[in-house]
Amino acid sequence: MNPKVLLIAYGAALVLLIAGAYAVGTAVGPLSTVTAEDEHGAMSGAEPAKHTDGTVAGASDQPGGLASSSGGYTLTPTDPTLTPGVTDSFAFRITGPDGAPVTAFDVEHDKRMHLIVVRRDATGFQHLHPEMAADGTWSVPLTLPAAGSYRAFADFAPTGGAATTLGVDLAAPGVFEPVTHRPSRVAQVDGYTVELTGDLVPGKASPVTLTVSRDDRPVTDLRPYLGAYGHLVALRQGDLAYLHVHPNGTPGDGRTPAGPQIQFVAEVPSQGAYRLFLDFQHNGIVRTAEFTVPTSTATGAPPAAHPDAGAPGHGH
Repeated sequence: MNPKVLLIAYGAALVLLIAGAYAVGTAVGPLSTVTAEDEHGAMSGAEPAKHTDGTVAGASDQPGGLASSSGGYTLTPTDPTLTPGVTDSFAFRITGPDGAPVTAFDVEHDKRMHLIVVRRDATGFQHLHPEMAADGTWSVPLTLPAAGSYRAFADFAPTGGAATTLGVDLAAPGVFEPVTHRPSRVAQVDGYTVELTGDLVPGKASPVTLTVSRDDRPVTDLRPYLGAYGHLVALRQGDLAYLHVHPNGTPGDGRTPAGPQIQFVAEVPSQGAYRLFLDFQHNGIVRTAEFTVPTSTATGAPPAAHPDAGAPGHGH
């Protein structure tokens, strides 16, 4: 074929291809800008819509603590590596949307900052309360009992902002020997027996009751700890997602007994197993009872509703 004819035919085909692509693009409409998570889990680009509790809209299965940045706030440790078995001063800052350290925090459950530290296999749980310096640096003595990777959760409410939980990994160099947790609803700690009743149903507010006894006798003189007769933290096994657990009642209100039962409402977003840690105070000492509870598909027989069931709050 004549080269001139071939060139004309190729040009005509190219024009048709461009015209077709333009028609398809016009019919579909403009492409939306896709944002990507950065290494801290914060969203770049347009700010995603958020619920009043600080979670991202449409991400109901993403509880707090999975990211070190959220809602413009970032958790940054001074040094994420600690020597196992040695007490070090662990320091960190919370920076705000402007990048400056945050120094104004609301008091929640008697403290302005709650620091939860646990190893990635959900052992070595610690609940600490750091002190803040004038420059916004928080510090607390911290001992990582054995080698491994740990998760530190900063649970706080910046003044004027939403209650937030951020998480960051810490490293304790050495040989790591993971621990496997079998389902357990009864815990023994320092001569106390704590029994957990109630089912964790994904997507529903699940009442759970912790009953404390000692020497087969119910403990009825618990002392308040962080504004309640018990403080419960729930972590999802696998990713250690930090979940909301709400206490019922308030000590001293005349209707909330000081034991043996402590009631909570847990909100778990997905199926799986959860590690629950109950802090309770008796005879001047705070002790921690640990449980491993798989989710259930049925509500079972929930405990009796408390006459002063508190409104859902954040984390504690």
